[in-house]
Amino acid sequence: MTVGWLLLYALALYAAIGILVGLVFVASGVTRILEHPAPVSPGARVLLFPASAAFWPLILRRWRTARARP
Repeated sequence: MTVGWLLLYALALYAAIGILVGLVFVASGVTRILEHPAPVSPGARVLLFPASAAFWPLILRRWRTARARP
């Protein structure tokens, strides 16, 4: 197996985890990380999905610290 295939598999794994985290985040988590909970429209959720899938490690960290807040 070459380095190229390993990188491709790593990218595929990153994308798969990102899609899963993105879907869960826009379905239920987006309102939890807001400082003042507010309704989020379906259009806003569609726009948030690509960024949350791409930056899923940051989203998970932010989500985790939001849970720790009182």
